[in-house]
Amino acid sequence: MAELAERTRRFVSEQVFPIEREIVVDGRPMTDALRLELQKMAKDAGVFGPLSPVSYGGLGLDTRAQAPVLEAAGTSLIGPLALNCWAPDDGNIHLLAHAATPEQAERYLRPLASGEVRSAIAMTEPAPGTGSDPSMLRTVAEEVTDGWIINGDKHFTTGADGAAFFVCIARTEDGPTMFLVDQDNPGVTVGRRMPTLDHTSAPGGHCEVRFENCVVPDEAVLGAVGQGLEYAQVRLAPSRLTFCMNWLGLATRAQELTARHIQRRESFGARIADHGMAQGQLADNEIDIEASRALIHRAAVAIDTEGAASSSARHLASVAKTFVAEAVWRVLDRAVQLHGGLGVCEDHLVARFLVEARAFRIYEGPSEVLRWSIARRVLRNYR
Repeated sequence: MAELAERTRRFVSEQVFPIEREIVVDGRPMTDALRLELQKMAKDAGVFGPLSPVSYGGLGLDTRAQAPVLEAAGTSLIGPLALNCWAPDDGNIHLLAHAATPEQAERYLRPLASGEVRSAIAMTEPAPGTGSDPSMLRTVAEEVTDGWIINGDKHFTTGADGAAFFVCIARTEDGPTMFLVDQDNPGVTVGRRMPTLDHTSAPGGHCEVRFENCVVPDEAVLGAVGQGLEYAQVRLAPSRLTFCMNWLGLATRAQELTARHIQRRESFGARIADHGMAQGQLADNEIDIEASRALIHRAAVAIDTEGAASSSARHLASVAKTFVAEAVWRVLDRAVQLHGGLGVCEDHLVARFLVEARAFRIYEGPSEVLRWSIARRVLRNYR
C-alpha cells in the first residue's frame, strides 16, 4: 500500500493541485463535468476507487489499506472527489455493498462505484426534524399496495443537485427504513442549494429536498423494513473514518506549506522558523497529525476485524472522528497564524482549507454529541 499511497500523492500533487488552485484562486466552478474529468485522470493514473469493490472497477482496499491512500488523496480539497472517496458517495458505496440486493447493486452500486453517477443521502431534516438525534425523524413512508408513499422535507442533502438517486430515511410502522429513490421520481423536488461555508468540493451542493407523495415500489426498500438505523450504523463508522483520513491529508499539506513559508520569511532579524513560538506551533501540529494517524489506524483495525457495526468499531470511530476533527482544525488554524497576513489570503490556500474544514467538526456527528456518546459507553463498564 505504500507504493499506491505514494502514487496517489504524486497524482494529486502533479495533476490535481493545479486544478484546485483554479477553483480556489481563480473561481473555476466545481461541476459534474470537472468531476468526471478528474476521475478519468485518476483512472488513467491507476488510483481510482479505493473504496469500491474490485468487481465494480475499484481497488477493493480494506480500511487499514485505505488510510494512507485517502490521506494522500486528501492533500487537496478535490483529491478525494477525483478518487471517488468523498461524501456522500463514500458512505453510500459501503452501504450498498452491505445491504443492496443483487438487482439493486447492479442498478445503483455499479454506476456509483465506477463514478458514472453521484448519489445523495436524505437524512437530516429542518427543525423540529432529525439532525444528530435520529429519534426525531419526521419523514414518513406509508405502505400501500405494491409499494410506499414517502412524505417529508430534508435539508443539508449533500450532492442532491444532479444526484442520480437518493437514499431516503423515513419512518414506517415498523421503524426507520431506507429507500432508494430515483432522481427523476416526480415526487422528489430538489430545492435551493444552501449557502454553506464548504463549497469547493461538492458539485451537487448541500440542498433542500422535498418528498411529496413520492411513490416507490417495494423493490426500493434498501435492506429490511424497520432496520434503517441499524444500516445507518453500518455506514457511519467507515464514513466517519473516511472523513478523518481525507481531512488529515489536508492538515499534512498545510503543515508542509507552513514549514516552507516560515523557512523563507524573516522578521525581527531572523527567520520565523528560528523563533521558539513558531517552532512550538509547528511541533504541536506534528503531534496532532501523528496522534490522528494512530487513532485512525486503531479504528480501522476494529472495522476490518470486528465489522463496521460492532460496538468496538463504532466507539473507536467516534473517538477518532472527535479527536481528528478538532486536531485538523487546530493544525489549520496554526497554519493560518504562521502565515501571518498572507494566511487570510486565499492565494496561499490555507485560508480556504480552514474555512472548508470547519464543517468537519459538525458533519457525521458534532464533536459534542460524539463526546456524550463516548462517555456513555465508558460509564456502562462501571455500573
